[in-house]
Amino acid sequence: MKPTRIKNVTLPASKRVKAALCQLNSDANPPANIARCEQLIGDAAAAGAQLICLPELFNCLCTDPAAKLAAAEFPGRGPTHEFLAAQAAIHGIYLAGGSFAVRGRKKLRNRSLLYGPDGKLIAKYDKIHLFHFQAPDRLYDESELYEPGKQVICHDTILGKIGLSICYDLRFPELYRKLKSPDIVLAPSAFTRQTGKAHWEILLRARAIENQCYVLACAQCGEHPNGMRSWGHTMVVDPWGKIVGALKNEPGVLVVELDMSYKNDIRNQLPALANRML
Repeated sequence: MKPTRIKNVTLPASKRVKAALCQLNSDANPPANIARCEQLIGDAAAAGAQLICLPELFNCLCTDPAAKLAAAEFPGRGPTHEFLAAQAAIHGIYLAGGSFAVRGRKKLRNRSLLYGPDGKLIAKYDKIHLFHFQAPDRLYDESELYEPGKQVICHDTILGKIGLSICYDLRFPELYRKLKSPDIVLAPSAFTRQTGKAHWEILLRARAIENQCYVLACAQCGEHPNGMRSWGHTMVVDPWGKIVGALKNEPGVLVVELDMSYKNDIRNQLPALANRML
């Protein structure tokens, strides 16, 4: 069946935005991962989503450096770029391409791309904070393969002002302040089971409360090659810190409505952003 095409119209701040988050269990096989994404994007578009989000490293998630390098694309071109652009245009949606590896100057970049309903790229963000964690059974050190981004990105769309971030960025609130009052923050992630169980919900709710915005955190879930385990629990948090919707630890699609008038009410009732002194 041909996926439902979403008619995009200008949405004033008082309107609602329907967003969908596609939770995945990616592995080291990019074509298979992209095929799964295509199915979930189609389901989300058929449900009326105007903004569809994918998780961090959606096209290839594994611990093998050789597989990561093989999946990395050159900036602006490659099958993953082409897939995202095509899906955005086919469904007439804003598509947040989670993140995937692209080749940088010396190492790889963990890059998030945002496409518009016409299939054109409208924003890109390279992960600034690189994950480092000494687990009991392994060391996670993204700096071995990746180089950090330098630029904070927030983009105005007809859906609202969308700020981009990735996973480990959630632990650094100063980044979100530099987004300058976004309406929506995207945080595609692949939290480990250990860190996710302890901190995932707390960090998401804190970033939403501090910035009085919606936080959309689309996650990887389950077990990946070589025993790597992701926390899952894709989640949407509103500007008051309330969890609007969440998944468990298995693949699926979370569809939610974001009420922009409610976000405005929160900022008017408690003008914390306007009252900042530092």
